[in-house]
Amino acid sequence: MNGAQSLIRTLVDAGVDVCFSNPGTSEMHFVAALDSVPEMRAVLALFEGVVTGAADGYARVAGKPAATLLHLGPGLGNGLANLHNARRGHVPVVNVIGDHATYHKKYDAPLESDIEAIAGSLNGWVRRSGNSADVGADAAFAVAAAQEAPGKVATLILPADVSWGDGGVAVKPMPPRAPQTVSDTTVKAVAEVLRAGEPVALLVGGPACREAGLRAVSRIATATGAKPFVETFPARLERGAGLPTIERLAYLAEQVQWQLEGIKHVIVAGTKPPVSFFAYPGKASDLVPEGAQVHTLAELDQDVVGALEALADEVASDVDPVLQEPARPALPSGPLTVQNWVEVIGALLPEGAIISDEANTSGLLLPGATAGAPRHDVLTLTGGAIGQGLPVAVGAAIAAPDRPVIALQADGSALYTISALWTMARENLNVTTVILNNHAYAILRMELQRVGAEASGPKAKDLLDLARPDIDFVKIAEGMGVPATRATTAEELAEQFRNALNEPGPHLIDAAVPPLL
Repeated sequence: MNGAQSLIRTLVDAGVDVCFSNPGTSEMHFVAALDSVPEMRAVLALFEGVVTGAADGYARVAGKPAATLLHLGPGLGNGLANLHNARRGHVPVVNVIGDHATYHKKYDAPLESDIEAIAGSLNGWVRRSGNSADVGADAAFAVAAAQEAPGKVATLILPADVSWGDGGVAVKPMPPRAPQTVSDTTVKAVAEVLRAGEPVALLVGGPACREAGLRAVSRIATATGAKPFVETFPARLERGAGLPTIERLAYLAEQVQWQLEGIKHVIVAGTKPPVSFFAYPGKASDLVPEGAQVHTLAELDQDVVGALEALADEVASDVDPVLQEPARPALPSGPLTVQNWVEVIGALLPEGAIISDEANTSGLLLPGATAGAPRHDVLTLTGGAIGQGLPVAVGAAIAAPDRPVIALQADGSALYTISALWTMARENLNVTTVILNNHAYAILRMELQRVGAEASGPKAKDLLDLARPDIDFVKIAEGMGVPATRATTAEELAEQFRNALNEPGPHLIDAAVPPLL
């Protein structure tokens, strides 16, 4: 084996059998080695931001990491925004970054850069393989590090000569460290807070956003009267009929203050106490109500679901969770609006759907319209770096080929990673993309007002406008091999959405939804 062959064999043996890639010269021996390990699926994307976002979406659904293959420091830099989202969502990703041959680095060739510094900004695991014999062991460490609770980005730097050199050895998988168990003392202390009779909010995140955690949260809230909330942007939230419906903490600080009004205690599990997304003149950054106490039930690296179940057994031993009854909105009619397009989705959402939600301002009413729809998963914009939605949909569709994937995508952020459509077509993925086309960076219009900036001038307005010229998403999609249609009414959206779900492969609907502001 050469180093590249031992790397791929080790990854596959550890369960990492999908590699999203945009390779360059330094990675050619890795590319050549793919045919020697047929179990590894290689997926080409046209931009590294799609590569990293797809790896993020894959891991959220598959429950295990995928690999990325990126070209030196600039390739890693191109993928950094969606790796930031993966970091903030505690999603396991294994990056393989090709680098110059060890003896070539001293010449400071044009693509030379400090890869360790770029990768280090992700606060994950970083290692450079020094020789071919060590690559397999380094890869095994990388996979284990990525899966260590609560999940992280692991980056293995692979010099070209280490990749092509002989002496590679495949290494058996290394089990990741298990999450720490929360002590009985902590559980009982939090139980006493719930029994004290003062208003309590229970804020959960991470693995608690799936069925077992949600059921425990519902039991606790039902028995004690605590107000339950899910973190604002969960990596994966299970919801729909037959599951507890737990309200998400709002994006806007003013809404959070309203949600937490009168709260004296905030219990957190698998997430952090709430803070404002941005700073605003004259407004608080810390959104915990003044005078309220914060109590941590489970840290991010602990067994969050186990702690919630133990707490539920302590304070709600004979209480069942409250489950959402099946309910759908009626199909609306008339020109598309911010309100009625979500009703179309809620009315037609199929069983087992995976929603990649980057609808942004157009999607504020989506949770209410889909609460009683058949059971589904929602993957959200965990780190706030836009351009995630389409790549995450790619990864989710590869992780769950038998489930319908629906990308609900704002127009402005779609353009960051629009080439993900090409990968959807190339891989024949069952992704239905709905572009919410309001011809604007509508969320920035809202933020312009909220930060107190004056927006009356033509230059300010022009920087937030996407209508000069209008962007034709139908032509863009068709040019990348994805069938596309345009909807201007609720009736057209319903017909096109239904047809797209019933046909295999990717589809795009350009939905003309007016901006919220």
